[in-house]
Amino acid sequence: MKALEIMKPFARLLALGLATFGGIVTSQAPELTQQYRQRIGGALDELRVLVETFDRQASENALDREKALGIYAASIEPFLRQQGATMRSAIDRFQALKAQDEALADATPILKPFVLLRDADSAVLTNTWRDFIPAVPVSVPGLIWAGIGFAAGWFMTSLTAFLSRGAYRLGAGRRYRLLH
Repeated sequence: MKALEIMKPFARLLALGLATFGGIVTSQAPELTQQYRQRIGGALDELRVLVETFDRQASENALDREKALGIYAASIEPFLRQQGATMRSAIDRFQALKAQDEALADATPILKPFVLLRDADSAVLTNTWRDFIPAVPVSVPGLIWAGIGFAAGWFMTSLTAFLSRGAYRLGAGRRYRLLH
């Protein structure tokens, strides 16, 4: 039992450290979401120019978007079919990013990280993570996420300590029975 008494201050300090670490890590969720959204905005700006140019050129030739893409798809030239497939892919990506940007804009600040994770564009998320710059959470969502992370870290450490004490007591009881 004396060993347990000696370990209590260390365990509390460890729990506080891990809880603080959890708070710091999760407090970055709103900042990651913000930086991700900025990248989506840049991608949307570039794709919008491409899609609007394509639509304008189709219109100048008395075509709508689908008819113009159909001409590409029906071409006997492999290059033109590939160009059509590339354009369709760019349009689809533009629409998907636009929908996600709107979903992020409509979400409450605390839920935005969940919206991001639900439907993230892998290329944008990878690049956002690669260039991510942590920030001090001074916003309400950042502080709430820090609190959630702190509580989760404290809970996990407390649960681990509780289970460890139980295992220690179980082992001590077995040793006592073996010796007597």
